[in-house]
Amino acid sequence: MNNKPHILIVDDIVDNIQVAMNILREDNYDFSFATKGDEALELLQGNPTRYDLILLDIMMPSVNGFEVCNQIKSQPLTRQIPIIFLTAKVDIDSISKGFSLGAVDYITKPFHADELLARVRNHLNLYRANLLLQEHNLALETKIRYEHNRLLTELENNQKEIIYILTELMESTSDETGKHIHRIAELSSLLAHLHPSMTAEDADVLYHASPMHDIGKIKIPHHILHKQGKLDTDEFDIMKTHTILAFNLLNSSNRKFMNAAAIIAHEHHERWDGKGYPRNIKGNEIHLYGRIVALADVFDALTHTRCYKPAWPVDKALDYIQQQRGQHFDPELVDLFFHHVDKFTDILDAE
Repeated sequence: MNNKPHILIVDDIVDNIQVAMNILREDNYDFSFATKGDEALELLQGNPTRYDLILLDIMMPSVNGFEVCNQIKSQPLTRQIPIIFLTAKVDIDSISKGFSLGAVDYITKPFHADELLARVRNHLNLYRANLLLQEHNLALETKIRYEHNRLLTELENNQKEIIYILTELMESTSDETGKHIHRIAELSSLLAHLHPSMTAEDADVLYHASPMHDIGKIKIPHHILHKQGKLDTDEFDIMKTHTILAFNLLNSSNRKFMNAAAIIAHEHHERWDGKGYPRNIKGNEIHLYGRIVALADVFDALTHTRCYKPAWPVDKALDYIQQQRGQHFDPELVDLFFHHVDKFTDILDAE
């Protein structure tokens, strides 16, 4: 912003322009002038940010002051420039119309030097104070937005750190290995990336939240969790509670990673046909996060050794997943999986 205010004087009588300039030179302003309304608009169009105040005659031939004011106020780059109307007589209707169009004041002709100097000085000060306030507000908004984003990033990093600690704890108490947890993250994130309704943010959330899918197992008795062979009915009923235990542990948070982890832990054992647990919900009643991790978890579990079973060949696991399309698994996810199956098997091969 130039320190020397620039005033545009618009009047069809050159003598009036000269008188105004002679008076206002006392305050060391820069001046431009026009004797027609369309000339004034051309000046403004050529350099809309040059002017700090406009003295505008009302009664001019061709394009009058009201029309000029209306056009100035309709343009984003000029609408804030203060306009003071110049009038030869105090016509209440004309003055009211001028204010309604956005003028800030009016001055009667012939000019009184002290009045002209004071009104121009006051409105320039107000205009420049308003510009400074807007700049300050913009800087403040930018700072607040930066601080908000910084705090969100810190909160998300804290959530990721908590998730890492909890998954480390889970590895130490169950047969889940670090490689399994990493593969679940990769498989789930890839499925989310391929799904048309999922965003890049969803893929990132699943990458960080899916390792918590079995966190509830830390509260399952050791003899059940590490039993060699198949669980009996009572033992399996206890094992199934890990979904509810995890949900109760995580669902008090409204942070996105923890909230997603709660959903995944609660729903990744539900089935598309409604025969899963713990709530027997089906189809789209199951959150897409839960449906994605269900497929990723089963694919990885089938192809790797667990304490209760040997690893299946990849082809056998793929056949099982195809057979379970529309039963255990979301049909759309199965189709996506097989359309990009090489990408998913590459994740297994990368271990």
